[in-house]
Amino acid sequence: MATSDGWYLIGPLVAVVLVGFLGTVFWRMGLQWTGDEEPERPRGRGWGRRAALDKGDDYGLLGPAAIADDPELADDIRGLLADAGIRATYAHRRDGRVLILVFAEELEEARRLVGGSPAV
Repeated sequence: MATSDGWYLIGPLVAVVLVGFLGTVFWRMGLQWTGDEEPERPRGRGWGRRAALDKGDDYGLLGPAAIADDPELADDIRGLLADAGIRATYAHRRDGRVLILVFAEELEEARRLVGGSPAV
């Protein structure tokens, strides 16, 4: 049976105060709830894959074999390279053109096969 002097309220009261205190500390540290919005990322060199693709000179192990003006032509070039046994992918540039990318060890052969397409 509970006593009438109120000592049984101390436990929940301490828990509420502790959660409020920790919430305030985390909020002051910058660990706020962001909801559905995407956090703003720093711009500049070395800040993730998207920044590297925007810069246009770093594709990791891949190198540009050709440039196409439209995605259909890029698919045709990829098909030509696939028929020759060369794995290829593409990346869209900001100016709307499409880069066809292959691994560095297959780059020269891919450029020879593509031939008429302007190489990067």
